[in-house]
Amino acid sequence: MAAEPVNVNEFEELARQALPKMYYDYYRGGAEDQHTLKENVEAFQRITIRPRVLVDVSRIDLSTTVLGYKISAPIMIAPTAMHKLAHPEGEVATARAAAAHNTIMVLSYMSTCTIEEVASSCNAVQFFQIYMYKRRDITANLVQRAERCGYKAIVLTVDTPRLGRREADIKNKMIAPQLKNFEGLISTEVSSDDGSNLEAFAKDTFDASLSWKDIGWLRSITNLPVLIKGVVTHEDAIKAIEVGVDGIVVSNHGARQLDYAPATISVLEEVVDAVKGKVPVLFDGGIRRGTDVFKALALGAQAVLIGRPAVYGLAAKGEYGVKTVIEMLKNELELAMALSGCPALKDISRNHVRTHHERLHSML
Repeated sequence: MAAEPVNVNEFEELARQALPKMYYDYYRGGAEDQHTLKENVEAFQRITIRPRVLVDVSRIDLSTTVLGYKISAPIMIAPTAMHKLAHPEGEVATARAAAAHNTIMVLSYMSTCTIEEVASSCNAVQFFQIYMYKRRDITANLVQRAERCGYKAIVLTVDTPRLGRREADIKNKMIAPQLKNFEGLISTEVSSDDGSNLEAFAKDTFDASLSWKDIGWLRSITNLPVLIKGVVTHEDAIKAIEVGVDGIVVSNHGARQLDYAPATISVLEEVVDAVKGKVPVLFDGGIRRGTDVFKALALGAQAVLIGRPAVYGLAAKGEYGVKTVIEMLKNELELAMALSGCPALKDISRNHVRTHHERLHSML
């Protein structure tokens, strides 16, 4: 029997072995040249940690709060689509793993288990991610169902007026299953002769005219806090605050939208500086190690979200795999905090990291 994985990257290899090529390529892939996909991970490797010694680290506290909800560690589950392609239990298994770790899962609108199934599968704080549809009644239906089921926030993805060009999916003629959240609302069985049917579905349903003024409409139809996901610039962070969002997720969609967009860790601080503490800033893109989590927190994120690592855990070992991935990252973060002289998250400061830019600057 193969040795148990000892880190998140080894789960990716197990997922590759477990999944049909079409589905592995779908989860793993990025847009076009996949430059940003590589950069999301590699940009972390250019940030160094400045450890402080002779601090009492006999007790380490990883807990924090997001929108007032206490979580055991600053590691949440990012919204990713169609978990039943990875494992027959789908999003229900992922949700139970998040609940076991007392953390928050953001359910994707493109889930293969329904909003209702995931809500009733476990007792946990969950957020729900949506897009804005050409037919606003579809958006309203999903939001109101999520609110009724006890989801605690809406996360609007704003970087997808059109779907990015994911060439592996086009080559593989990636077919999305019928999505249960849309039953009775819209058909997701779009035929497309030249490539991925996901692309055809997005073109038919996503609203490319979405603009800042539409955030007000979304806030008007729900009592839940609204976060926007997909902000990577100072300018958009300022606009987001102006229109009254309740939180920002710094994200480039796992490098699946605009290739040559910056690695998210390289722009996190720019967004944090613009927000000035008015709302929580969450982070996703490229987290593979506890040290990555530490670096994101040092640069101002309140918590990080993991996308592909959770899916790889799910594909390899179901609910247990997702639990193990979260556990690995928590354990690595705890160790990084101890070795850096940070007994609690509030002790992780900007002085604990040096960015690539700062190191270059100091050499001049």
